[in-house]
Amino acid sequence: MVTVSAPSYFPAQARAIMALQSDEGRSEAEWEEMRGRHSLGDNQIRGLWRQARAFAQSYDDMNFTPPLLGTIQARTLIVAGDRDPLYPLEIFLEQYRAIARAALYVVPLGGHGPIFFEARAEFVRLCLAFLAESGTAPARA
Repeated sequence: MVTVSAPSYFPAQARAIMALQSDEGRSEAEWEEMRGRHSLGDNQIRGLWRQARAFAQSYDDMNFTPPLLGTIQARTLIVAGDRDPLYPLEIFLEQYRAIARAALYVVPLGGHGPIFFEARAEFVRLCLAFLAESGTAPARA
């Protein structure tokens, strides 16, 4: 299993940022950045912002405690940026400590979803190596 910027719970700082998410007042640069990450068009991007705003007030979200994380038996690669404004690195360190067969890759100077743009090639290389070690690498053409 490979996770990227996938927290075990939503901390207060993430909820505060999520509450501000909207397509209103976005600059063209913000739209272009989102278009670079999400290829299904502007409706997808608007949907992501609506979903984030809804998460801010929902407490029915996941809440994976260390004992629950400890039940994960799959080899797990946890990927996080060390500058993620939503989720502090400590969340991912907690996951790493709780999951017996976990590996942690911290993207230096990486924000939320740090595998886009500059870190993409390293992420792909690392994932392929991780999956090959477990014997679950996809077949190459």
